Amino acid sequence: MTYNQMPKAQGLYRPEFEHDACGIGLYAQLKGVASHDIVKKGLNMLCQLDHRGGQGSDPLTGDGAGLMVQIPHAFFKKTCVN
Repeated sequence: MTYNQMPKAQGLYRPEFEHDACGIGLYAQLKGVASHDIVKKGLNMLCQLDHRGGQGSDPLTGDGAGLMVQIPHAFFKKTCVN
């Protein structure tokens, strides 16, 4: 396979579904330990994305760039339940 050719279809892979994308970044704590450090790393990564998703090019509707984090149940309950 040369650089400009798509691989042939095999298994679940189908080259007709290939397309350009902005890309993503991912940090995960595999042992399930909550820490502020991983949030800081995620924010740093988001700030370094130099494409539409990272720049917020549409301030009226948003563009999907952001962080997905768990909210601890105790905090959620304390904050949202009257």
